[in-house]
Amino acid sequence: MHLSKFELQVMAVLWRGGELSVREVHEALSKDSAYTTVQTILQRLEQKGAVRRTRKVGNALMFEAAIARKAVYRRLIDELLDLVGGSQPLLAHLVDSGKLSVEDLEAIRKKVRK
Repeated sequence: MHLSKFELQVMAVLWRGGELSVREVHEALSKDSAYTTVQTILQRLEQKGAVRRTRKVGNALMFEAAIARKAVYRRLIDELLDLVGGSQPLLAHLVDSGKLSVEDLEAIRKKVRK
């Protein structure tokens, strides 16, 4: 399942908040997006199987994430690794850009040893 950047932002709100209405999701996002846009994105995410309707409270539909954050991030990372040609170019970039700390490297070493 491919999710756009905005769909990922909506998913992040649901992963943090659990069961939420369209209005609650909209309020949690930046105000650059219209309420109807958030409503449409939630409907698309439902069609993709990423979210599910849980119930209706008055006129408000409630939604929750139907897929785990870890599964989505794992797929994104796998796609990134395929795009850049593996982990070595990615790690080299992280080191060169200063975004990989000594603590990060030590944590990677510990994982590799296990």
